[in-house]
Amino acid sequence: MSQESEKLLTKLYNAFDPFYPLPAGDPQYVDCQEARGDGNIIEDLGIKIQRRSERMTCQLYTGHRGAGKSTELLRLQQYLQTKGCFVVYFAAEEEDIDPEDTEYTDILLACTKHLLKKLSSNSKSQALLNWVKSRGDELKDLAQMEVNLDSISLESQITLFAKLTANIKAVPSLRQEIRRKINPHTTTLIQALNEYIAGAKENLPQGYTQLAVIVDNLDRIVLLNGSGESNNHDDIFINRCGQLKGLDCHVIYTLPISMMYSDSANELASNYDNTEILPMIMVRTRDGNIHEPGLNKMKELICKRVSPFSPNLSLETGLFENLEILNQICLMSGGHVRNMLQLMEEAIQRTEELPISPKAVQRAITKARDPFRRNVNDKEWKILAEVSRSKEIKNEDECRKLLFNRCILEYRYFDEAGEIQYWHDVHPLIKGIKQFQDSLAQLPEIEP
Repeated sequence: MSQESEKLLTKLYNAFDPFYPLPAGDPQYVDCQEARGDGNIIEDLGIKIQRRSERMTCQLYTGHRGAGKSTELLRLQQYLQTKGCFVVYFAAEEEDIDPEDTEYTDILLACTKHLLKKLSSNSKSQALLNWVKSRGDELKDLAQMEVNLDSISLESQITLFAKLTANIKAVPSLRQEIRRKINPHTTTLIQALNEYIAGAKENLPQGYTQLAVIVDNLDRIVLLNGSGESNNHDDIFINRCGQLKGLDCHVIYTLPISMMYSDSANELASNYDNTEILPMIMVRTRDGNIHEPGLNKMKELICKRVSPFSPNLSLETGLFENLEILNQICLMSGGHVRNMLQLMEEAIQRTEELPISPKAVQRAITKARDPFRRNVNDKEWKILAEVSRSKEIKNEDECRKLLFNRCILEYRYFDEAGEIQYWHDVHPLIKGIKQFQDSLAQLPEIEP
């Protein structure tokens, strides 16, 4: 391999990093609104915040993990800031929560930490300091830090909450103890936090008149069933909705997509100002035909990441050996952005010289397919086969799990009457697995 080829492949490999959301204004961004069924986050969430001045809004945003929500939320952050709204955005999974075990208290402490950190120069309120002092030495023990509460500085307050959230994320034994001791005091913490927010809103940077918090990555919280009918998703977003809505600023929380197809769906719609779903990019229609607008958007996503390093490289004959292979990798993604990036990353890794060969693409598909094969249990293959045929899902735990795990993907389009229509299909990677094919063949034939 020549040095030039190795340098180009290295650049391309890094360009398809599947775990890097694009910052607002990034030239690699592709507007997929039409191919997603008119999903525009600024219209769906942003304008409501911009125009609601009498009271604070609390909205929910969901979609499949890896579908592009973080990229869209970063665009929303930029839009709101241009409209005079100071935005505190954070991705909770990075520093604050363990998605395998999350409760409401974890989210409140994370919000407190980030608001305290981002608004430290804007609020003169002593409410949070007084709340910390009222909890006394037990907070020092939970945070595992030495601090003089009688003369605690602002920086020490930030550090204290940072250590609490870090312990919640990384230390299971301390996680339970922190929740046990903080949970009875969440109401007073919200009151103190709101006093702090009120002080900050009176002294926002020049040009800003509103305040919003965007809490990302809560859609990754794994469902844990408790005793009886309860589960952690309902405990957070239904039972604690009053507290989630209790912050005296505009708030957007992400939530697991499976909740939108549960018995809690109506309560979510009733209790929150808005609930929006980011659907997949539709690369095939409901009847299985290729949807050219969506397929072209997937190609544009690839082109935007290749062109900075090789602007004259043809996707069809330079990056790939032929158009068929390019189409195959786009269609096998199912219109799921992160899956497409993962397929591209793996195919490039298995390439020594461009163009990418059919063998490299097939190896990438095989590797991406394996997690689905391992994730689906014996009873679920039949469910997937039924969804593949009907293009619909049932309000059942098994379907919600498969939706959460991206085995089932959601699509959206507008019918001739202008009504939104949702439909579902099995991830294309799954359709090549023998267990799925066997289950599909065992379904009774549909009478003509």
